[in-house]
Amino acid sequence: MKKLLLRKTISILVLGAIILSMSLLTTSGTTMVATPTAASGTSSSSGEKKFIKYVEFNVPYLALKKAMNLDIEAHKQGKDLSWITILAYLGAKYGGDFSRYKSADIDAFLKQLETKSVEEITSGMKYYNYYHEAYSAVLGGMLGKYIENGQKKYGLIAYSPIAKGFPYTGYDDFGARRTYGYTRPHLGHDMMAATGTPVIAVESGIVEALGWNQYGGWRIGIRSFDSKRYYYYAHLRQNRPYAANLALGKIVKAGDVIGYVGRTGYSTHENVNNIKVSHLHFGLQLIFDESQKECDNEIWIDVYALTKLLRQHQSEVVRNNETKEYTRASDIIIESDTAKFH
Repeated sequence: MKKLLLRKTISILVLGAIILSMSLLTTSGTTMVATPTAASGTSSSSGEKKFIKYVEFNVPYLALKKAMNLDIEAHKQGKDLSWITILAYLGAKYGGDFSRYKSADIDAFLKQLETKSVEEITSGMKYYNYYHEAYSAVLGGMLGKYIENGQKKYGLIAYSPIAKGFPYTGYDDFGARRTYGYTRPHLGHDMMAATGTPVIAVESGIVEALGWNQYGGWRIGIRSFDSKRYYYYAHLRQNRPYAANLALGKIVKAGDVIGYVGRTGYSTHENVNNIKVSHLHFGLQLIFDESQKECDNEIWIDVYALTKLLRQHQSEVVRNNETKEYTRASDIIIESDTAKFH
């Protein structure tokens, strides 16, 4: 395990060097990142399968929020305007560097859409398709149609990892230094919350990992139904880390209670509290080809801005005083999940 993570750290440093060097090149005034690979599922002339091998997701909260609200409002008016399209356009325009983000650039894009199609607007953008596929992988399970209290709605179908009514704090700590075992970058987001705080499934999916990991302690791994996203929840509570009946292979729904915040981990022995402060480590890995699931070049993205966005959609929970377990207070029917739960 130590050798694998060391190789992963080296790979990340190499990728960082590549991106830094490529950022010095400009084309038509746009900063370029490392050349994206072809879309997944295609093959080169040599027969090698091509798929996206690197994604840096640094879309800020304000851009996510504005694009999402425009998508939702367009849907109410019977129009088709995907927030992923908006953000992919910005990604191609900025060369992935969202430090250049201006709200007016979204307004200008919408103005162009009054007379041109998306294809016409983006025809000269070399990497638009790359950003569209990359951002589709990140955001594909976040918005959709659902039924709540008998009413048909459209909006956020993904939930915050922390249940409603339970406070937490955090900052953008992706890439921060960690030293247990060896020095490495932090490939997730720490959400500081009290021990026992209910942890929520962000998206519906299948429990793919469950049990002890010396770095993450008691942890849960959930794979989205489209297999593109692997959600990682770590450092769960000592002795009773998981929600009742949670098991490998089980299907969970977005908004379900899956476990409880704790401070386990940093030990080769199970059920040990070696983390100083209780918190949830929340991570998101992108998978464009199954070979990426566990390898030296896994794609973990910065989810800080996403957690800020999802904070406006938290799952309300209720406590059973006899079992001391929490469960969701109300349910929604997510259209894209219907076949999976019937």
